[in-house]
Amino acid sequence: MEKTTSLRPQNGISTDKFDDDGHPKRTGTVMTVSAHIITAVIGSGVLSLAWAIAQLGWIAGPIALILFSIITGFTSHLLADCYRDPVTGTRNYTYMDAVRSNLGGIKVKLCGVAQYANLVGVTIGYTITTAISMAAIKRSNCFHKQGHKVGCHTSNNIFMIIFGVKQIILSQIPNFHDLSILSIVAAIMSFTYSAIGLGLAIAKVAEGHHPKTYLTGIPIGEDGMTNSQKIWHTFQALGNIAFAYAFSNVLIEMQNTLKSTPPENVAMKKATLIGISVSTMFYMSCGLVGYAAFGNHAPGNFLTGFGFYEPFWLVDIANVCIVVHLVGAYQAQPNSFDYYRDEPNLNYE
Repeated sequence: MEKTTSLRPQNGISTDKFDDDGHPKRTGTVMTVSAHIITAVIGSGVLSLAWAIAQLGWIAGPIALILFSIITGFTSHLLADCYRDPVTGTRNYTYMDAVRSNLGGIKVKLCGVAQYANLVGVTIGYTITTAISMAAIKRSNCFHKQGHKVGCHTSNNIFMIIFGVKQIILSQIPNFHDLSILSIVAAIMSFTYSAIGLGLAIAKVAEGHHPKTYLTGIPIGEDGMTNSQKIWHTFQALGNIAFAYAFSNVLIEMQNTLKSTPPENVAMKKATLIGISVSTMFYMSCGLVGYAAFGNHAPGNFLTGFGFYEPFWLVDIANVCIVVHLVGAYQAQPNSFDYYRDEPNLNYE
């Protein structure tokens, strides 16, 4: 007799808890994924946008933010359509699965190399940024006690070691990266330190501080700016903005949380539009207000470059939030690009 497929699970397990492929039932919605996107996009990169706008100016700066948001939205829409295999309609659980089902061949290996290289780069960036924020807390208290003219130089090396030890310990906790509270904490932390930076910049502008600003950014000759430095800083500013919008490495994982109805690609496109729109408005606020507050001398980072010295305790809170956010973000990176290539949780007769 021919064997037929039945939705009746073995061992009396209810199918209400599982999808048709045997993996846990998905419960994500447009709003939950929008929140994930905002959390992923709005990170410590927001603190460097004032410097980026200072290099590009009042005209090119906002245009660059809008253009990168459009590019990110367009490419995200293309990637959302790759969630289902074009022939079989089965789900692709990871980025590499999407490449495997749509392109195949050597491109899968190239994708893996690119993803792992990106992962290494991101984790190195997290390590350095966290160490700088930890050192900034120590320096902030030094400035408060000894005055703003004191150097208060602090080595970042010991803080990198501390961060590395923390990650080794957290990596021993099974499925730590799957804890839903990670996203909640990350969202709270990212909005807190970004809001503190924005609030301090608004307060600086409200004080009547009006530094030099230009339509085309810092001009050649200003503060010793040379032609080569202007070109280099312009490309560096564009790179900072592009980095601030990056979340493609976790887009498929986010889409994999969506319910099957409405279709995942339709819901993901709506979530992407909402998430990127909110992020762009926030970026505009931080970048433009920051440039208005600091002008040509905008620091590379609001909170660790000491654009603000006081209230020192508020700056410390913001840097603590950066540390907590990046400690969790390090663990939340995709730990295996073939995560769902194993057998499903539920077998059918």
